[in-house]
Amino acid sequence: MNELIAKDLLSINAVFLRPEEPFTWASGIKSPIYCDNRLTLTAPKVRNDVENALADVVRTHYPECEVLMGTSTAGIAHAAITATILDLPMGYVRSGAKDHGRGNQIEGKLEAGQKVVVIEDLISTGKSVIEVVNALRDAGAEVIGIASIFTYGMQKGIDCLEAAGVKNVSLTNLDEVAEVAANQGYIQPEDKEKLIKFRDNPSDESWIGAK
Repeated sequence: MNELIAKDLLSINAVFLRPEEPFTWASGIKSPIYCDNRLTLTAPKVRNDVENALADVVRTHYPECEVLMGTSTAGIAHAAITATILDLPMGYVRSGAKDHGRGNQIEGKLEAGQKVVVIEDLISTGKSVIEVVNALRDAGAEVIGIASIFTYGMQKGIDCLEAAGVKNVSLTNLDEVAEVAANQGYIQPEDKEKLIKFRDNPSDESWIGAK
Protein backbone atom coordinates (compact mmCIF):
# COMPACT_ATOMS: atom_id res chain seq x y z
CA MET A 1 0.00 0.00 0.00
CA ASN A 2 2.75 2.48 0.95
CA GLU A 3 4.52 2.05 -2.38
CA LEU A 4 1.34 2.14 -4.48
CA ILE A 5 0.08 5.36 -2.91
CA ALA A 6 3.57 6.92 -3.12
CA LYS A 7 3.66 6.15 -6.85
CA ASP A 8 0.14 7.54 -7.27
CA LEU A 9 0.89 10.81 -5.48
CA LEU A 10 4.11 11.34 -7.43
CA SER A 11 2.41 10.56 -10.75
CA ILE A 12 -0.03 13.49 -10.39
CA ASN A 13 2.36 15.84 -8.55
CA ALA A 14 0.24 15.69 -5.42
CA VAL A 15 3.65 15.21 -3.82
CA PHE A 16 6.11 17.47 -5.59
CA LEU A 17 9.83 17.19 -4.90
CA ARG A 18 12.16 20.12 -5.51
CA PRO A 19 15.31 19.73 -3.39
CA GLU A 20 17.28 22.04 -5.71
CA GLU A 21 14.75 24.87 -5.28
CA PRO A 22 13.06 24.51 -1.87
CA PHE A 23 9.51 25.55 -1.12
CA THR A 24 8.84 27.95 1.77
CA TRP A 25 6.15 26.90 4.23
CA ALA A 26 3.92 29.43 6.01
CA SER A 27 6.12 28.92 9.08
CA GLY A 28 9.16 30.08 7.09
CA ILE A 29 10.71 26.61 6.99
CA LYS A 30 12.44 25.69 3.73
CA SER A 31 11.21 22.35 2.42
CA PRO A 32 12.30 20.08 -0.45
CA ILE A 33 8.78 18.64 -0.64
CA TYR A 34 5.31 20.03 -1.17
CA CYS A 35 2.17 17.97 -0.69
CA ASP A 36 -1.28 18.81 -2.08
CA ASN A 37 -3.54 15.79 -1.72
CA ARG A 38 -6.52 17.76 -3.02
CA LEU A 39 -5.20 16.84 -6.46
CA THR A 40 -6.14 13.21 -5.80
CA LEU A 41 -9.80 14.19 -6.11
CA THR A 42 -9.33 15.22 -9.75
CA ALA A 43 -7.47 12.04 -10.76
CA PRO A 44 -10.04 9.20 -10.82
CA LYS A 45 -7.61 6.25 -10.68
CA VAL A 46 -5.54 7.76 -7.88
CA ARG A 47 -8.69 8.81 -6.06
CA ASN A 48 -9.99 5.26 -6.27
CA ASP A 49 -6.72 3.87 -4.90
CA VAL A 50 -6.65 6.38 -2.05
CA GLU A 51 -10.25 5.93 -0.94
CA ASN A 52 -10.11 2.14 -1.09
CA ALA A 53 -6.86 2.19 0.85
CA LEU A 54 -8.41 4.45 3.51
CA ALA A 55 -11.35 2.06 3.73
CA ASP A 56 -8.94 -0.86 4.18
CA VAL A 57 -7.14 1.02 6.96
CA VAL A 58 -10.42 1.54 8.81
CA ARG A 59 -11.46 -2.10 8.33
CA THR A 60 -8.08 -3.44 9.44
CA HIS A 61 -6.99 -1.08 12.20
CA TYR A 62 -10.29 0.36 13.45
CA PRO A 63 -12.94 -2.36 12.89
CA GLU A 64 -15.07 -0.99 15.74
CA CYS A 65 -15.44 2.41 14.00
CA GLU A 66 -18.97 3.82 13.99
CA VAL A 67 -18.47 7.27 12.42
CA LEU A 68 -15.90 8.92 10.14
CA MET A 69 -15.07 12.58 10.72
CA GLY A 70 -13.12 14.56 8.13
CA THR A 71 -10.84 17.45 8.90
CA SER A 72 -11.87 20.77 7.40
CA THR A 73 -11.45 21.25 4.57
CA ALA A 74 -9.07 18.78 2.96
CA GLY A 75 -10.34 15.68 4.75
CA ILE A 76 -14.04 16.21 4.07
CA ALA A 77 -14.27 14.70 0.58
CA HIS A 78 -12.05 11.76 1.54
CA ALA A 79 -14.18 11.06 4.60
CA ALA A 80 -17.36 11.20 2.51
CA ILE A 81 -16.10 8.81 -0.18
CA THR A 82 -14.57 6.41 2.34
CA ALA A 83 -17.77 6.44 4.40
CA THR A 84 -19.72 5.53 1.27
CA ILE A 85 -17.43 2.55 0.65
CA LEU A 86 -17.81 1.40 4.26
CA ASP A 87 -21.50 2.32 4.57
CA LEU A 88 -20.77 4.45 7.62
CA PRO A 89 -22.10 7.84 8.71
CA MET A 90 -19.73 10.79 8.38
CA GLY A 91 -19.34 14.39 9.30
CA TYR A 92 -16.57 16.92 9.59
CA VAL A 93 -14.94 19.22 12.09
CA ARG A 94 -14.40 22.91 11.44
CA SER A 95 -11.22 24.69 12.54
CA GLY A 96 -13.43 26.69 14.88
CA ALA A 97 -17.09 27.09 15.83
CA LYS A 98 -19.30 29.07 13.44
CA ASP A 99 -20.15 32.60 14.55
CA HIS A 100 -23.72 32.27 13.28
CA GLY A 101 -26.63 29.83 13.25
CA ARG A 102 -26.17 27.07 15.83
CA GLY A 103 -22.48 27.85 16.23
CA ASN A 104 -21.44 24.33 15.30
CA GLN A 105 -17.85 23.22 15.10
CA ILE A 106 -18.79 19.61 14.40
CA GLU A 107 -21.06 19.13 11.40
CA GLY A 108 -23.12 15.96 11.13
CA LYS A 109 -24.82 13.85 13.78
CA LEU A 110 -22.52 12.69 16.55
CA GLU A 111 -23.67 10.99 19.72
CA ALA A 112 -21.70 10.79 22.95
CA GLY A 113 -19.72 7.58 23.20
CA GLN A 114 -19.61 6.88 19.47
CA LYS A 115 -16.33 5.46 18.19
CA VAL A 116 -14.84 7.85 15.65
CA VAL A 117 -12.00 7.68 13.13
CA VAL A 118 -10.65 11.01 11.88
CA ILE A 119 -9.82 11.21 8.16
CA GLU A 120 -6.92 13.59 7.43
CA ASP A 121 -5.09 14.33 4.20
CA LEU A 122 -1.61 14.93 5.60
CA ILE A 123 0.20 15.21 8.91
CA SER A 124 3.29 17.31 9.57
CA THR A 125 3.51 18.61 13.15
CA GLY A 126 0.19 16.97 14.07
CA LYS A 127 -1.13 20.15 15.67
CA SER A 128 -4.18 20.68 13.44
CA VAL A 129 -5.40 17.08 13.54
CA ILE A 130 -5.07 16.99 17.34
CA GLU A 131 -7.28 20.08 17.54
CA VAL A 132 -9.91 18.04 15.67
CA VAL A 133 -9.40 15.06 17.97
CA ASN A 134 -9.82 17.29 21.03
CA ALA A 135 -12.99 18.89 19.65
CA LEU A 136 -14.50 15.44 19.12
CA ARG A 137 -13.47 14.30 22.58
CA ASP A 138 -14.97 17.43 24.11
CA ALA A 139 -18.22 16.51 22.36
CA GLY A 140 -18.16 13.09 24.04
CA ALA A 141 -16.88 10.99 21.15
CA GLU A 142 -14.37 8.19 21.59
CA VAL A 143 -11.67 8.89 19.00
CA ILE A 144 -10.13 5.51 18.27
CA GLY A 145 -7.65 6.76 15.70
CA ILE A 146 -6.69 8.70 12.60
CA ALA A 147 -6.41 7.50 9.01
CA SER A 148 -4.31 9.86 6.88
CA ILE A 149 -3.10 9.83 3.30
CA PHE A 150 0.44 11.10 3.90
CA THR A 151 2.69 11.85 6.86
CA TYR A 152 6.05 13.56 6.89
CA GLY A 153 7.13 11.37 9.80
CA MET A 154 8.62 14.32 11.68
CA GLN A 155 9.50 13.63 15.29
CA LYS A 156 7.46 16.64 16.39
CA GLY A 157 4.38 15.13 14.78
CA ILE A 158 5.05 11.69 16.28
CA ASP A 159 5.46 13.25 19.73
CA CYS A 160 2.27 15.31 19.32
CA LEU A 161 0.16 12.26 18.49
CA GLU A 162 1.72 10.25 21.30
CA ALA A 163 1.06 13.01 23.83
CA ALA A 164 -2.58 13.11 22.74
CA GLY A 165 -2.84 9.33 23.05
CA VAL A 166 -4.11 8.79 19.54
CA LYS A 167 -2.99 6.33 16.86
CA ASN A 168 -2.41 7.33 13.24
CA VAL A 169 -2.15 5.04 10.23
CA SER A 170 -0.97 6.72 7.02
CA LEU A 171 -1.25 5.33 3.50
CA THR A 172 2.28 6.47 2.74
CA ASN A 173 5.07 8.67 4.12
CA LEU A 174 8.06 10.78 3.22
CA ASP A 175 10.51 7.88 3.45
CA GLU A 176 8.50 5.77 0.99
CA VAL A 177 8.01 8.70 -1.38
CA ALA A 178 11.75 9.45 -1.32
CA GLU A 179 12.58 5.81 -2.10
CA VAL A 180 10.10 5.57 -4.98
CA ALA A 181 11.09 8.98 -6.35
CA ALA A 182 14.78 8.03 -6.44
CA ASN A 183 14.05 4.65 -8.03
CA GLN A 184 11.80 6.12 -10.72
CA GLY A 185 13.96 9.12 -11.60
CA TYR A 186 11.85 11.91 -10.12
CA ILE A 187 14.94 12.94 -8.14
CA GLN A 188 18.61 12.02 -8.15
CA PRO A 189 19.58 9.17 -5.80
CA GLU A 190 21.65 11.56 -3.67
CA ASP A 191 18.61 13.81 -3.18
CA LYS A 192 16.95 11.10 -1.11
CA GLU A 193 19.39 11.89 1.71
CA LYS A 194 18.34 15.55 1.61
CA LEU A 195 14.69 14.59 2.06
CA ILE A 196 15.47 12.35 5.01
CA LYS A 197 17.68 15.04 6.59
CA PHE A 198 14.82 17.52 6.25
CA ARG A 199 12.43 15.05 7.87
CA ASP A 200 14.81 14.46 10.77
CA ASN A 201 15.15 18.18 11.53
CA PRO A 202 13.12 20.67 9.44
CA SER A 203 14.85 23.61 11.14
CA ASP A 204 18.27 22.47 9.93
CA GLU A 205 18.77 23.85 6.42
CA SER A 206 22.23 22.42 5.88
CA TRP A 207 20.83 20.04 3.24
CA ILE A 208 20.15 23.02 0.93
CA GLY A 209 22.85 23.16 -1.72
CA ALA A 210 24.58 20.08 -0.34
CA LYS A 211 26.23 17.82 -2.93
